[in-house]
Amino acid sequence: QLQACGGGLVQPGGSLRLSCTANGRTFSTGAMCWFRQAPGKEREFVAAIRSDMNKSYYADSVKGRFSISRDNARYTLYLQMNSLKPEDTAVYYCATRARWTVLYHSPAQYSNWGQGTLVTVSS
Repeated sequence: QLQACGGGLVQPGGSLRLSCTANGRTFSTGAMCWFRQAPGKEREFVAAIRSDMNKSYYADSVKGRFSISRDNARYTLYLQMNSLKPEDTAVYYCATRARWTVLYHSPAQYSNWGQGTLVTVSS
């Protein structure tokens, strides 16, 4: 139900935009998020957008560099990533849940996941 794309190889300081396309029913959800998982590490929260308030939240490590947004007409969630660093290298996943939760940053709160798209930041 969720399809993520847009990953690739980019040099440090570069930009990428990830997309996550959902069917209409999945898109009308309380929380839509991006997580990432680097090799040998746990999956971590990157950004979330609360559908009912259109309010966004970010991990400290990406604040000011990444921007989450949604296009309701296209049923698509985006993650604009600027000023990329080697430590941003990971597989990025989109996820949704029907209702907002204060635990929006916890992967365990989400049952609907995209397949992941690899982002590699390297010179």
